[in-house]
Amino acid sequence: MASKTFEIGLSRMTSPLVLALDIGSTASRGSLFDATGRPLRPRAKTPHAFTTAADGTSIIDPDQVVDEVTGLITDLVDLAGDLPIAGVALDTFASSLVGVDAEGRAITPCFNYNDNRCADEVARMRAEADEDEIQARTGCRFHASYLPARLRWLARNFPERWESAAQWLSLGEYVQLRLLGDTAAGTSTAAWSGLLNRRTGQWDDWALELSGLAGAKLSPIADPDQGLRPARGSIARRLWPRLRHAHWFPPIGDGYAATRGVGTGLGSLVISLSTSGAMRLLVDDPIGGAGLDLPGGLWSYRVDAGHSLVGGAVNDVGRATTWLTRELNLPDADTVAAQLHEPPSNITPLVLPFFTGERSTGWVGTARATLHRVDFSTSALELYRGVLEGIVWSFQRITDQLLLLNPGITSARVGGRVASEAPGLLTVLADGLTLKLTPVTIKRSTLQGNAFIALDVLAPDVPRAVVQTGEQLHPDPVNSSFYDARQLLLDQLYAAVVAENPLA
Repeated sequence: MASKTFEIGLSRMTSPLVLALDIGSTASRGSLFDATGRPLRPRAKTPHAFTTAADGTSIIDPDQVVDEVTGLITDLVDLAGDLPIAGVALDTFASSLVGVDAEGRAITPCFNYNDNRCADEVARMRAEADEDEIQARTGCRFHASYLPARLRWLARNFPERWESAAQWLSLGEYVQLRLLGDTAAGTSTAAWSGLLNRRTGQWDDWALELSGLAGAKLSPIADPDQGLRPARGSIARRLWPRLRHAHWFPPIGDGYAATRGVGTGLGSLVISLSTSGAMRLLVDDPIGGAGLDLPGGLWSYRVDAGHSLVGGAVNDVGRATTWLTRELNLPDADTVAAQLHEPPSNITPLVLPFFTGERSTGWVGTARATLHRVDFSTSALELYRGVLEGIVWSFQRITDQLLLLNPGITSARVGGRVASEAPGLLTVLADGLTLKLTPVTIKRSTLQGNAFIALDVLAPDVPRAVVQTGEQLHPDPVNSSFYDARQLLLDQLYAAVVAENPLA
């Protein structure tokens, strides 16, 4: 539970104010923050849902999201009253893609990161290009969540739209274009596309060529300190005259915001447990430097001229727990938590938790969930635990590769709604990863991180509020040994079911 002392009212704020916006998988959210990074009550939220289908479709109407953000900004500007808002910061789920015409109007839906209809293009790209070399250049493997495969799929299946698109934008860029009359791709947004050269911080020629895309159809790239201004006659000028001189930050990826939102800095491991999940390290990585030698299962996303995020992602965390809760008719939360605090058992089914495909570390987008050792004696709680242990196994694989880069990792901070919504998950996670875990107890850590990033520019000398945390969890050595053995069994299951038959 978030402490009310971290949130403040307008009477206690320290100037300047930042208006932070987060376009997530389940809602668009917004909040005002003061110069210390404390959120001002109340927050604003507009729920939404992706349109999905069995063929891998995952889309959302980009103009619906523009309307959501417009309403959030209006409410928050009204909340601020006469107090000046110095900046407007926006993060979105990543990656995303919207095609627009010459007038800046969407001619496609927004294709979301988990739309995997372009999976066949991944196989074609692997036959055409050296995937290791592409990863060395862009920090990304070939995968349906990145734009090279999606752009090729669009060109192949929707040639008329492909030809008529004047620009290809992320969702955040599109929102800003509609509201400001101008836009740019934040460096982290560009990196999450799979099209950014991680060493130069510019669009990568080879990745563009592989995608069949001209660089002229993409936005310029901008670091957080490079702000935008509303154009004359824009919606922002008309609706929010008090924001006329605000610094509109280029949109960033929500993973970068979530990493900063837990209140740690360089070299600290951060685990996000939200609709999807991730493990991330923020590292020094100046443009023009040697760059990191990435293990094959990880990504590296440049976030500005001096830093990159290194880590791995898991498609289904909150999606999986929400599905389990809905379908299994589970008992009350205390009973579920008590079961997860029990010692692990071989009775628990083995689960490969790829409900919408695999990202790190194998990058098999066509993989689907596998339940192994399930029979009529398997209880709902055992199946629930099996899926959670499968999610932990996914994080084990990422941890093993991160340890190759930083063998000194012994602890992590954990944020995201699932950390509190899935009772007992953190206990299993600490034991499975053999890491000390500190839960972050504030709500909406992604919004929080978005504000912190903006305040680095707007109020660099103001001390930041300390993000509140809960009691640190320590791994149980006996349970950790069990999960090490369990990892080998799941690795064998993965090799048999996914690696040998990726289209199954």
